[in-house]
Amino acid sequence: MINHLTLKVSDYQRAKQFYGAALAPLGYTVMMEFEGYAGLGAGHPDLWITADPQNLRPMHFALSAPDQAAVDAFHRAALAAGAEDNGKPGPRPDYGPNYYAAFVHDPDGHNVEAVFIATPKPAGGAKRAGAKRKAGGTAKRAAPRKGGKAGAKRRSRR
Repeated sequence: MINHLTLKVSDYQRAKQFYGAALAPLGYTVMMEFEGYAGLGAGHPDLWITADPQNLRPMHFALSAPDQAAVDAFHRAALAAGAEDNGKPGPRPDYGPNYYAAFVHDPDGHNVEAVFIATPKPAGGAKRAGAKRKAGGTAKRAAPRKGGKAGAKRRSRR
């Protein structure tokens, strides 16, 4: 699991303003700032930006969104903050059956993605394996037999 990453940008102040606005729909804010570094996050600073125009190489990264509406809001906010569209919000079945994302290029050409992956819901009426129905509709697991199969084999050898 990635704890944080640092993104090199050509103009620190412009990038800080851009990411502050574009990632607000995902709950991101500037949480920490040191000379030439800003840490943005939603809970802890997991996206850091710093000016390093000599070593700038556009990259791709994706941030999780809590729902499809947040992906849509991210896309609108990023475009309003100066991003270039790189993929309108929508399903991406090639990436997975429940993958919904939007893509933009930030002012330095980084490919920024917001993604929501829906958790599939179990089919209606499906019973858990090993569950027995009791009166009143509650499920109860059968208690394991004492000794199990291994115990039964040991006893039969005596």
